[in-house]
Amino acid sequence: MKWRIACGAAAVGLAVVAARAAAARVERRPDPVPYERLRREPEGEGVFLRRPDGTVLRAVVAGEGPPVVLAHGYGVSLLEWNLVQDALVVRGHRVIVFDQRGHGDSTVGSDGIGSGPMARDYLAVLEHFDVQDGVLAGHSLGGFLAIRALLDHPGVGRRLRGLVLFATWAGRIYDGAPCNRLQIPLLQAGILQRLARTRTGGILFGALQCGKRPSPAMIAVFLDVFLRQAHTPLLPIVRAFAREDRYPRLGEITVPTVVMVGTADRSTPPNHSRRLAAGIPGARLVTVPDAGHMINWEDPDALVEAVVSLHETGGAD
Repeated sequence: MKWRIACGAAAVGLAVVAARAAAARVERRPDPVPYERLRREPEGEGVFLRRPDGTVLRAVVAGEGPPVVLAHGYGVSLLEWNLVQDALVVRGHRVIVFDQRGHGDSTVGSDGIGSGPMARDYLAVLEHFDVQDGVLAGHSLGGFLAIRALLDHPGVGRRLRGLVLFATWAGRIYDGAPCNRLQIPLLQAGILQRLARTRTGGILFGALQCGKRPSPAMIAVFLDVFLRQAHTPLLPIVRAFAREDRYPRLGEITVPTVVMVGTADRSTPPNHSRRLAAGIPGARLVTVPDAGHMINWEDPDALVEAVVSLHETGGAD
């Protein structure tokens, strides 16, 4: 028994040493974009939308031209769009970004957190800004909700000429995604948040969101935002990721669609994107080499080109 305990302690010790060494290697990597730039919030006119259930959604709008609406992922905020917003405004677009309910500076009303009320928020944003012939880009949670919004609210599709779904899924999030089978239960138990507040745990968790070239600045800004969120009220939508399944209904989506995924995405591996592209009529699949779950920072130019292509052609072909 003592021998087994000693072996177990030694194994744990070796694992801790290996984790610290891996984190140190990530910290030494160069940053393609400096921390200060990634930490800068999108600029523009701030708007607050009041929903019937008391939710207040924070939005920022900037630029003139064909409209683009950007919907962010779980546990972050509209901050994630800073690089993409700047590039789209320069390219002559009106860009609308918003904090999902319960994220950033948006509140949660009596309808709570769930794919139903959050999908209705999409229609409210499109109507408030009178979006016509717009492109909607949804990242991770943002794409998951965009799919429900299109399927359940015909008014969403009538206001769009294009859809970009990147690093996302249509439910059944555990399918072919072993990283999620680890991350999500730890998140639900509150363990992931505690680990992410440690130096080593935070760096390694952040690196999992990146691709083959993790950036210390990207990891630091991601953690800044992620750890500010109150995750307990958000858990119903996390449970919905696995319980809900809209893959059988993808054929109902008629908006021209581009599906994007990084080849090194662990949270939403390419198999989900292939299913999306196969299920949505006429959808085009774009793979971004070596990118992870944060294409918005890792390769913003690829995302901008996908959006612009839909505005220019009106289709995914």
